[in-house]
Amino acid sequence: MTPADAIRAFISDSFFVEEYTNEESFLRSGTIDSTGMLELISFVEEHFGVEIDDEELVPDNLDSVDNLVGFLARKGVSTTVA
Repeated sequence: MTPADAIRAFISDSFFVEEYTNEESFLRSGTIDSTGMLELISFVEEHFGVEIDDEELVPDNLDSVDNLVGFLARKGVSTTVA
């Protein structure tokens, strides 16, 4: 399972949202609210074994599936299927 697949599965299971694109902003589209973002951050840290520093809590890193996948790649998480 790719990081994008894992993120989409978490969003689907946690927020019951299926219809959105990987580049769509979670917050602007209403896919996830601010409390949901905290849940998403916790999931990312636990599932991918990364620590997200306070200065990394910005939309460019976290506000879409594509942004998260790019952020994880910069953190050294493989984006390919094992």
